This record gives sequence, C-alpha cells and structure tokens, in this order.
Amino acid sequence: MRTVRSKKILISSAVLIVALTGCVQSGRTTAPAAENTKCPWDADNSVKGTVRIAYQKVPNGDPIVKDQGILEACMPNATINWSVFTSGADVLQAYGANSIDVGYIGSSPVTMALSEPLKMPISVVWMFDVIGSAESLVVRDAGIKSVGELKGKTIAVPFSSTSHFALLQALKQAGLDSRTDVKLVNLSPAQMTGAWQGGQIDAAWVWSPVLDELGATGHVISDNGKVATTGTATYDLGTARTAFIKENPAFMAQWTKAQDYAVKMIKEDPDKAAQSIAVELGISPKDAVNQFAGFRYLRATDQVADDAMGKKLGKDLAATADFLLTQGSIQAVSAPQVYTDAVDASLAKATR
Repeated sequence: MRTVRSKKILISSAVLIVALTGCVQSGRTTAPAAENTKCPWDADNSVKGTVRIAYQKVPNGDPIVKDQGILEACMPNATINWSVFTSGADVLQAYGANSIDVGYIGSSPVTMALSEPLKMPISVVWMFDVIGSAESLVVRDAGIKSVGELKGKTIAVPFSSTSHFALLQALKQAGLDSRTDVKLVNLSPAQMTGAWQGGQIDAAWVWSPVLDELGATGHVISDNGKVATTGTATYDLGTARTAFIKENPAFMAQWTKAQDYAVKMIKEDPDKAAQSIAVELGISPKDAVNQFAGFRYLRATDQVADDAMGKKLGKDLAATADFLLTQGSIQAVSAPQVYTDAVDASLAKATR
C-alpha cells in the first residue's frame, strides 16, 4: 500500500501535475454556455484578483458551475482559473505546492490532509454529494457473487481515494485481510481498462466512465452506498485553504451560492444540468442523467440541517482516519476535534 512519506515529495510532485493539467476548456465545438450566462442573483463587482480552482470530472455541481461560467458571470472583475485533476491525491499535492486556493476532494484524501504527516491548513466548506452506487466494485468472474469470494484475487483501485476507503471497509466487513488475503494494486481509472482487458486484474473499485466500461464484461457486487449501511459514508467535498477563506469572504459567498444553484439544477432540472455534465465528462446527456442516481446531492439547507456538516461529517472523517491508520495510509490520527473544527458550515448556513 502506498504511504504518503513527506511533504517534500508531495510538493515536488505537484509542480509537474499542475503544469500538465493547466486550465481546461470544455471541448465544445460551439460557443460555450459561459458566454451566454447571466448571474442568477446580483453580481458582486467588488471581487477582484485570480482564484485557482481544482476540479475533477465527476457529475456534481463543479462541472456545471464551470461549464456555465457562473462564477465568471457573478464576479466579472475576478479571474477564475480552473484546473482538472484525476484524483484527490493529486489535489492534495497541489495544495502542498500552494498551486490552488479551492479544490474538490473525496472524504478519504481530506482525512489524509488533516492527519499526520500532512496536517494541511485546509477547511471543508461544502458537501458536493454523498457517494452511493457511483463508485462500485466490479468483478470479472461471473461466479463471484460476494466480496468474501475475492480471496486470492487481484483488485485495482486508486489509492487514497474514496473508492479505496470503501474497498478496505468492504474487505474488513467480509472478513478478509487487505494485506494478505487479496492483492491490491494502485491504478488510476485510465490505467484500469488496459489491465482489465489484459487479464491482469480480477476486480476494480472505480467510478464512471471506467465503471461502465468494465461492467460491460463484468458485474457489480458492492458499492460505496452498501458499505456505508454498516460502515462509514464517503463524500465528495469542497475544500479551500483556511487562510484564503478568511481573506476572501466575498468570493467564498459567491462560490457557495453557485454550488447551491448547481445542486438545485440537478434536482429540479436534471436535463439542463446533464448538458453541462456531458460536455465536461465527454459523455451523452442521457448517460449524465443516469449517473446522477449514484449520488445523493444536498442543498445548503440540507447540509446544515441536524448539523450534518458539523458533528456528523467531522465524526465520519475521524472514523475514516482510524481506519486509514490501520492500513498505513497515515502516520497518526489527529485529535477528534481537529476533524470537526476543519468543517466550516458557516458558508452553507449563510446560503440558506
């Protein structure tokens, strides 16, 4: 299992990653939606300067906000630089290099960021979604019907991801030791297809579109949602440098409004939301709509109801840390209050 060894390695790797990702265009052959976007509320002309945002190609609010140019429309005097990343681990590297201000990360890498040895000064400010069947365990052998039957098999998963955490929980729940009973290999989603076709892996825990590709010749036996029923839920989270949040309250207020607006669109006008998702993910609008079913999306009011973003999320992050420690993914668990204090629900509360 890969272990994050030092901040020096983390930072040096980030320079290359950020250089390769850069700012990404939507790939439209016609005029982008952003050119025709008007701010859905009163724009804030006072926000200036450049903000660096890390996003991933996942069907949630970020690709919608980016494709439709909502931040640009609502803060016309600011420069918004969007960079695409392929995993939460890569986003952490960018944070370590001080190359981004705001970033989308899964709950597992967020936990790593708040634990030893990283102890990064970042805060969770938004819950993009609670992950369900969108991340699943697909197996090749039609005769395998349960996780417990994977003993002796080779399983691919992107290490330090929410899929990795869900897989580790599923193996434990099935009575399997992830270090001795199975062979885990660290593969990015892009690497999995070739390994699957070459017969190098027996199973993979991953998300779409690779999940769909592997599912064409395999079948799903578990997912993040099933694991959460007897374990810990996994989330996609919006984060930001804590200092940036304090120094840029006007930007963060607009950013949160934009994310809440995108969630409302997913819930009330999924076909329109799917148009942006399809462009950013390179899939059809129909497939984009279908992918929404794999997540639970929360408006700002839902996120702060019953302290979901406070004590509950903080406890889930702490539980994730306890588990990651047993797997050698972190060096030490921080005090429970560290995970709770890292969740900043003030922006969601102000957006109610």
